[in-house]
Amino acid sequence: MRKLKHSILLFLTLMFFWILFTSLDIQEVTTGIIASFIIILMTIPLQPVLSDIKLNPKSILFTIIYFFVFLKELIKSNIDVAIRVITPKLPINPGIVKVKTKLKSPLGRVVLANSITLTPGTLTVEMEGEYFYIHWIDVTSKNIEGATTSIVSNFEKYLEVIFG
Repeated sequence: MRKLKHSILLFLTLMFFWILFTSLDIQEVTTGIIASFIIILMTIPLQPVLSDIKLNPKSILFTIIYFFVFLKELIKSNIDVAIRVITPKLPINPGIVKVKTKLKSPLGRVVLANSITLTPGTLTVEMEGEYFYIHWIDVTSKNIEGATTSIVSNFEKYLEVIFG
């Protein structure tokens, strides 16, 4: 039953993006259906990894919200890094901080680590259980709680609903 649920979720996601990037032309949709089925067949061995994704209305809503939260953080950090590049006199305080996550799902932790890394000014250096080591361009808090609040908490509250 789980494999069927994940195959349906994957199919719907692939078709959504296929139609988003192409058109509703019958040939395009048919090609999308065929490509989606081929991808599903190729990813059956990966399905245990995908079992961390929750499929319910709340998690779908939080996934959409997460996209916009990530986009906001991405824009904010891009502006911050750009200002630091343009204004060399602006102090930077680089360092590696240790943060803690509440996420239990391995896939959720990977998504969190990638979200942190994709945000300019931060880079996930290492994941060790519930702790991440993050290179931060401007360390404002050296304690775990402060760094976690600054770097992780905006993402984590949504990922917790999506992945558990």
